[in-house]
Amino acid sequence: MSEEKQPRKKSSVRHTRAIQKSRISHPTAAPSDEQIQERIQEMVHPATLAQVSYFHSLGLRERTLGFVVMVAFVLELIWRHIGSVNALSKVVQKESILWVQPRKISQQALSDRLTTLPSELFLRVLLDVLPKAQERWQERKRPLSPELQWALEHYSEVMAVDGSTLDALIRKIGLLQGLPQNPLAGRMTALLDLCSRLPKKIWYKGDVNANDQSFWSDILSVLTTGSLLIFDKGYINFSIFGKLTKSDLKFITRGKTNLVYTIERAIIRTAAVHDYIVWIGQDETRQQVRLVEILYRGKWYRYMTNELDDKKLPTAYVVALYWQRWRIEDAYYIVKRLLGLAYFCSGAQNAVELQVWATWLLYVVLIDLTDAVAESLNLPISAISVEMVYRSLYFFTYAKKKGEADDVVDYLAKEAKFLGIIKLKRSDQNPSPLLFIPKLLTLQEKP
Repeated sequence: MSEEKQPRKKSSVRHTRAIQKSRISHPTAAPSDEQIQERIQEMVHPATLAQVSYFHSLGLRERTLGFVVMVAFVLELIWRHIGSVNALSKVVQKESILWVQPRKISQQALSDRLTTLPSELFLRVLLDVLPKAQERWQERKRPLSPELQWALEHYSEVMAVDGSTLDALIRKIGLLQGLPQNPLAGRMTALLDLCSRLPKKIWYKGDVNANDQSFWSDILSVLTTGSLLIFDKGYINFSIFGKLTKSDLKFITRGKTNLVYTIERAIIRTAAVHDYIVWIGQDETRQQVRLVEILYRGKWYRYMTNELDDKKLPTAYVVALYWQRWRIEDAYYIVKRLLGLAYFCSGAQNAVELQVWATWLLYVVLIDLTDAVAESLNLPISAISVEMVYRSLYFFTYAKKKGEADDVVDYLAKEAKFLGIIKLKRSDQNPSPLLFIPKLLTLQEKP
């Protein structure tokens, strides 16, 4: 009798062959409104010009497709979801692209430039834009969600870190043609400011087998003393926990179901809420942490933090702040699905990296625009749908052509309800931990 075939394990990576096919066959979108282009130019162009001297220091010479020109072309490729390098080569011959006038360029010249122009230049532009975007966020006046407002008053930064595997490359050119299956494009890790939704740092590795633990040294090198870091179970490392504590860095993470620990004392013990000081680890990694367990909708959820004082970090805020970790998942959705980092215009490693950094640049521009809309509406950015802001730019372009709108932020704020920009309010069936945990604390422990 033949051996029973085992079911294939479901991949954790959402391959996007359908997205890739749709992107290639989709007609090229019309140019963005001038005001939207000016917004991109305002934030990115000065940082691009600031890298020209570094460009020359690498021994690179100016040409038709110089660095400043290529930044504009790649941003346009991503923002308008242009389906191929061939289509882009046609567009740039007929249209002004951001700060670049039309010019005759061949598909081959564009393809070659994508593979040879050092992607590090795009990364340097991104790193120049990020702190300036953070300054713009700080200058605006708009409320924060209650848990983040509280955390910002108690910690120097509230950060979340997570990684994401990039999708499959198309096997069409070069060395990829002989491969038996589409290779994945690598793995990226982002350190996200949960209040502003802006990344502080992003790392990329072409090795798709690079796990979350391999990024810890990079993460530790950029954290600020007094910060709160939130991460999922993939980053659990008792040795790193000790380093965080010694560096005056607080963390919140999930506790694994097989966690081995010894209870030192109980801070809270009710029928639905446990808050303990426990010992974890062995030998050099033996240390104390707080273990918070919450019974929510019939299931126990477990969280860990190295903030042992429940007066400095109350039980409800441990859970509420961990729930904010989902904002980094939102960021990856915007980058990969909304801005199209599920599709790569070239399989060359340099072109992939270049597209990664350029897509995050546009993410920063989009978040900055969303935050401006939030300020105009006097709402937290968490109440605004970034996706609907992006999709609503079509309606602004149309309204401006008809003379019905002048300013993109004013228009989006005025039409926010019609365009679905304001998210629906949380239902009573899905309350914030700041609301349901105090109720759980009133329940007595069962004998």
